[in-house]
Amino acid sequence: MKHQLSKEQIQYYQTNGFIIIDDFLSPDELEHWRKAVTTAVKERGGIKIPGKDIKTGEADGINEDADYFGKVFDQLLNLWQTNEQVKKLMLDQRIGKMAAQLAGVDGIRIWHDQALIKRPWANPTAWHLDTPFWSFSDRRAISIWIALDNATLENGCLFFIPGSHLQTGFDKITIGRNMDGLFSVYPQFIHTMPVAAPMKAGSCSFHNGLTIHGANANMTSGFRRAMTCSYMPDGSVFNGEPNILPEAYLRNLKPGDILNNNDQNPLIYHTSTMANV
Repeated sequence: MKHQLSKEQIQYYQTNGFIIIDDFLSPDELEHWRKAVTTAVKERGGIKIPGKDIKTGEADGINEDADYFGKVFDQLLNLWQTNEQVKKLMLDQRIGKMAAQLAGVDGIRIWHDQALIKRPWANPTAWHLDTPFWSFSDRRAISIWIALDNATLENGCLFFIPGSHLQTGFDKITIGRNMDGLFSVYPQFIHTMPVAAPMKAGSCSFHNGLTIHGANANMTSGFRRAMTCSYMPDGSVFNGEPNILPEAYLRNLKPGDILNNNDQNPLIYHTSTMANV
């Protein structure tokens, strides 16, 4: 795993709100990740998230048009909670350290992982932000996106609007069919040239949760599979948004409470205890 970051990479991320790391996984590691994720997805039987009776392709409160959004990608969350192999991958302290270094925080917790699978001929993913949907509001939230297949201009690679994380906010904007819907709220970016992020399988990107990003349609007869994980800075507090938190946990939360339940959001790296990773 290519987990050592340079000062230049950290600075690039903090300026642009994203970074691409080529050949992040070795060929053997890539094959292991593919097998683990494929098994975990099959075990789910289409259930989107543990403890919630929502299947992939159904309306979920973020994307209400199930017919359209069910054909954007299959989305399965928190596979780490239901598959031991994926859990080992997601709790890797080396990835946690990378996320913490890029975000500029001392400690990092898993918010949720996601398998994102664009099927053949899948619809595009409209420009959107991540953090406004989550149960905490922190400008340093970050996600990793690992390509399990080659992600190309033809099959739905990511696009980023560089530097947008410095100007966007926490208003929750529903992800619609129209690619340009977000620009009604952030018109200053409507003429900004986006950066395409094609990646070979085994490469990855990191992006800030407030970086505007999206993805092409899959214009091919093949799959575009990715495994992602979103991270919360340690010490983040509950903002009242339920998002992926289970009902039993929500009953004991009130806005302002620290989100430090290790069963739900494991601390995978902190400078005070894992400095030698």
